[in-house]
Amino acid sequence: MFYIKTNDNVKIAVEDINPKANKTVLFIHGWPMNHKIFEYQIDILSKIGVRCISMDIRGFGQSDCPASNYSYDRLAQDVYSVILNTRPKNLTLAGFSMGGAIAIRYMSLFKGHGVSKLALLAAAAPAFTKRPDYPYGMSSESVDMLIEQTYKDRPQMAADFCKSLFAKSHSEEFKTWIKQICISSSGIGTIETAISLRDEDLRSELSNIKVKTGIFHGKLDQVCPYNFALALNEGISNSELYEFKNSGHGVFYDELEDFNYKFIDFLNA
Repeated sequence: MFYIKTNDNVKIAVEDINPKANKTVLFIHGWPMNHKIFEYQIDILSKIGVRCISMDIRGFGQSDCPASNYSYDRLAQDVYSVILNTRPKNLTLAGFSMGGAIAIRYMSLFKGHGVSKLALLAAAAPAFTKRPDYPYGMSSESVDMLIEQTYKDRPQMAADFCKSLFAKSHSEEFKTWIKQICISSSGIGTIETAISLRDEDLRSELSNIKVKTGIFHGKLDQVCPYNFALALNEGISNSELYEFKNSGHGVFYDELEDFNYKFIDFLNA
């Protein structure tokens, strides 16, 4: 791991495997996790010669935890700092859950600087919460309850949230590992990014995405319903939807081998 300092003096933790490779994936994790969530993709991709860059969002993992400033704009600027400092070749920007939302904001705010392809993995987008003209996702009140629980009992909140991640059975050790990743985040980062999840709306920005986009989404997703994927597919002109019939939100674990196969196929297309 090494650190990149942003223009507001926050240190972002970055892992960079195969830095000299000519094909790159930059992974952006979801809420409330860190870069370790991509272990079973990085294991395979690094073996076939892909450069794998992964970052901890501010407030998560080993990155600094400022007291405020967790908007999608700010988080996208952090991604921009990572890209400027690592100078990746043939870059696929891959965002999981909230990371997918941040990736979309990056594509809009920075006109996709340096990105050849976009991969949205169970993305918390185009909007995470219901609107009068958007009946999908959680209610704002449900997110408020998560925030309130984070203030009072974050370990229990994380344990409850982890129960909703998967549609298939996994070992107790695996589930414990996932909970440990969630608990490693800061309370401030967890709360502040939950506010962004609740309030941000990316629907008007989908048309700004011009690169080839892969939308990887589980049909059984209880966190980011499959209708999110349909809305993304409709709104992003050069997009392809990869449906996983037996997957929940953790699409790259519930159908691990099938996901990795299709993801590598997308990278090579």
